[in-house]
Amino acid sequence: MINTTTEEPKQYQNRQHPALQFLSFAAICVGFILAANIITIGTAAAFYGLNSVMAISQGNLTAPHVINALWIIQVMGTTLPIFAAPVFFAYVIVKNTNDYLKPTIYFPWVLLVLVFCIMFISSPLIELLSNINAKMVLPHFLSGVQKWMRESEDTNQKLMTAMLQMNSFGTMIFDVLVIGLLTGIAEEFMFRGVIQTIFMRWTKNKHAAIWITAILFSAFHLEFFGFLPRLLLGALFGYFVAWSGSIWPAVWGHFINNGTAVVATYLYQHKKTTINLDDQHLFNVQLYIFSFVTVGFLMYVYRYINLNKKPLPIY
Repeated sequence: MINTTTEEPKQYQNRQHPALQFLSFAAICVGFILAANIITIGTAAAFYGLNSVMAISQGNLTAPHVINALWIIQVMGTTLPIFAAPVFFAYVIVKNTNDYLKPTIYFPWVLLVLVFCIMFISSPLIELLSNINAKMVLPHFLSGVQKWMRESEDTNQKLMTAMLQMNSFGTMIFDVLVIGLLTGIAEEFMFRGVIQTIFMRWTKNKHAAIWITAILFSAFHLEFFGFLPRLLLGALFGYFVAWSGSIWPAVWGHFINNGTAVVATYLYQHKKTTINLDDQHLFNVQLYIFSFVTVGFLMYVYRYINLNKKPLPIY
C-alpha cells in the first residue's frame, strides 16, 4: 500500500493567525448562508409560489406545497452552504485540505464499530442531560430571553415534525440520507474539520479546542433546551476526530445519531414500535450509571487503539 498523503506547503499553514482564520471562516459561512437563502427562497417561490414561502414564515404548515418548499429551504439554504463553506475555506483560503477537512480513510476501521457502540450506549446519558437541561431556568431578569428561546425552539420543533412526516419507506430513506448523511458530513466538515482545527492551533490544547468547538456546535443549533445533550455529542465527535486524525468516525457517529432518530420516528408513526423519542424517561438511574461507565471505557479503548496503531508502510 502506498501512503499518498502529502504535506501542504508550509507557507500556507501559518499564513493567518488562528483568530483571523476564525473570523474569515465565520464571514465565509455567513456569506454563503445569506447567498444560499436568497437563491433558495427565490427557487422555492418559483416552484411553489410566494404564498408557500410566506406560509412557512408565518408557521402555517397546512398550506399547499409548504413541506416541499420547506425541504428546499432547509437543504439548499442551510445544509449545502455549511458544506460548501468549509470546503471553500480549506481549498481556497488556507489551501490545506488534509488538516482542515481531515478526509483521510487511513485509520483503524475497528473504530467504526466502537463509534457504533458508543453512540447507542450513550443514549441514557443523552436523556439524563436532556432532563437536566429541561429544568434549567435563566435568572428572572432574563425571563424575556428564556421565553423567546422557548418559543423559537417550539417553532423549530414544529417545522421538524412537519418535515419528518414519512408516509412511505422511500420517504424514510430520503430523510435518513439528507438528515443523517448529508447533514452529518456538512456539520462535521464545518465544526470538527475547520473550526476544531483552528482552535487546536489557537489554544495549542486539544481538549480546549474540542470543548470550545462542542459549545459552538451546540449553540449553532439555537436550541437552549437541548444544549447539554448536543454539547456531549459535539465533544464525542471531537475526540473521534482528534484521536483518529480522520473526519469519518465523527461523520459515522453523527449519521448514527440523526439516522436513528429518523428511523425511530418512522417506526413510531407507523405503529411498529411504542418508543416515542419525545419521551425523556425511557431509562433509570442504573442505566445512566452503566452508560457513563461504559462510554468512558469505550472512549479509552478508542484512544488506546489510535495511540498504538502502526504507521502505514511506504513502498
